[in-house]
Amino acid sequence: MIDNFDLFLNVWIGFGVLTFAYLIISKIRTPYGRHSSKGWGLMINNKWAWFWMEFPALVVMPVLSLIGPNELNPFSILLVSIWFIHYFNRVIVFPLRIKTKGKKMPISISLSAFFFNIFNGFFNGYYVGFIMDQGSIYNYNVLIGLIIFICGMMINISSDNTLISLRKNSEGYKIPRGNFFNFVSCPNYMGEIIEWIGFSVIAMSLPALSFTLWTFFNLVPRALNHHDWYLENFDNYPKNRKAVIPYIL
Repeated sequence: MIDNFDLFLNVWIGFGVLTFAYLIISKIRTPYGRHSSKGWGLMINNKWAWFWMEFPALVVMPVLSLIGPNELNPFSILLVSIWFIHYFNRVIVFPLRIKTKGKKMPISISLSAFFFNIFNGFFNGYYVGFIMDQGSIYNYNVLIGLIIFICGMMINISSDNTLISLRKNSEGYKIPRGNFFNFVSCPNYMGEIIEWIGFSVIAMSLPALSFTLWTFFNLVPRALNHHDWYLENFDNYPKNRKAVIPYIL
């Protein structure tokens, strides 16, 4: 497995590039939330779908990191901790907070995300637990990456808070405003991309870079779809906003 690890990982990255190209070219809209559609098979409760589709990432990476032959050290503990903190928020906290009463998601979408998270959790957990040399938390890249990760997580959570607050008094969609919503339609996605850029800067590994790329490949097309949806449904939608990268995209 170790001998073929880089080969498998490069194939996985290549598959991500192809997936990204397909999503951009086809402009297909993943059928959940505002893009919900019944033409994708069996539908399940939105909150349970969120839980199960993200659950493998919460478990697989930390478990492989802990059971591998590599001894735990401050550097590996840091990587596992920030991974776990992010996914504890996504798997446990976020589904409990979202105001999506009666919303459903196609089980096919949930299953695809479930297996996606198994692969990404495996590559990063296997690397930390079985392959990675002992690193140091005192390298400059660790401090820089940690700052980037924390900034991204703050943007992600604060943007989620804004979106959740819009649902408190209304079932309909509204134009989110304030903070990074003044610049992009999906600052929650932007924040998550920034998080994993920070993780890659800390880890300085191909598996971490792979996950950052996959996060970009997955979230950018979704952000573009959301941005187009806002423009289609709100005549007064701010024309200067971009989808996910301020002033650029």
